[in-house]
Amino acid sequence: MNQDMHFDLVILGILGAFIFYSLLTRIVDRSLLTLPIIFMCLGYALSEPLRSAAPPEVLDEGKRLLAEITLVLVLFSDASHVRFKQLRQSWKLPARMLLIGLPLSIGLGTLVTWLISPEGGIAMALLTAAVLTPTDAALGQSVVTSNNVPEKLSETINVESGLNDGLVLPFVLLGAILASAGMSGASTEGLALNALVQIVLGPAAGIATGWLVARLMDAAQARRFIAESAEGVVFLAASFAAYVLAEVIGGNGFIAAFVSGMIFGNTYRHNIRFVREFMEGAGMLLTMASFLVFGALLLPDGLAHASLKTVVIAVMFLTVVRVGAIWLSLTGAGLKSSEKLFLGWFGPRGLASILFTLVIIDEFEFPDEAELLACVSMTVALSILVHGLSSTPLARWIGKRSAR
Repeated sequence: MNQDMHFDLVILGILGAFIFYSLLTRIVDRSLLTLPIIFMCLGYALSEPLRSAAPPEVLDEGKRLLAEITLVLVLFSDASHVRFKQLRQSWKLPARMLLIGLPLSIGLGTLVTWLISPEGGIAMALLTAAVLTPTDAALGQSVVTSNNVPEKLSETINVESGLNDGLVLPFVLLGAILASAGMSGASTEGLALNALVQIVLGPAAGIATGWLVARLMDAAQARRFIAESAEGVVFLAASFAAYVLAEVIGGNGFIAAFVSGMIFGNTYRHNIRFVREFMEGAGMLLTMASFLVFGALLLPDGLAHASLKTVVIAVMFLTVVRVGAIWLSLTGAGLKSSEKLFLGWFGPRGLASILFTLVIIDEFEFPDEAELLACVSMTVALSILVHGLSSTPLARWIGKRSAR
């Protein structure tokens, strides 16, 4: 069997898995299994066949392209569903977790990583902490949608996971630039200035794109110029327009996509359901592909470089770092201890950590890259398993505790 036919058969098998999962989505939703668990395991099982069927350069280009496309759409989509009006009514818990808990998580995570692995330096510790801070509500979707979970808790988890991947981007960028400074021989001042320019111009491009597209779409809706089937095309094009515009003017495209989504969602006056519908369809396909790529290409390399240190770092990030930071941020918020523990525990790591890692490894050169990959792989893999399996039982548990 020639290599081309071997590759075609592997791709055919993957597409068959996508179809099979989609046909059984309601059955899977009623079980303890989740999409990330299924496709991470499938990707790991297909790792050797996929690597032997395709040249390494094809896989590298493919995973980078998939990461960029998915990350742009996820950032825009998540931000577009955050409403400023709703935040004004129930902003206290998400604000505490984002404005206090997120920096605390990065700071505590940086300290923990540096103490466990000091040879990597503070910059690599900061990069590791930043990549492992954003949470993924998709891993605990049964918590967000469960009738057992009090609305204030599910809404808090939803808002936090929707915003923290965008808010953590400047820290990821700063950590990657500082960590790569020694490798490239460039001055730290020059790199810091470049990072500042990206962080300033990225939001500017996002604001301009989000506001303009929302106004144009409102005008088209008011005059009934736009067909319903074309609304998803506008969302898709607007996401990448913000990204490309930012790159053209020297800003960060991912920050631009996030800001653009937030401005679009709060400027557009009509129903924004088409964004959710698109992400539940085409977005689900990208999510399945991303977790499959994680299992096939990142997890095996991560496990190959795993050590006791990386395992300890992974466990610390899922427990002490996350739970401790959230507990401190919610002190004085009037929550029960069980509710603070619940919000702290449900910070699963998933898509954002995977995508950030894929992008920065391809874009930057820095020391101890293998250890970063091992830390991310171990943390995400453990999170996929423990958060996925615990979401339904803990949703019932917090429902009973709150009812008392």
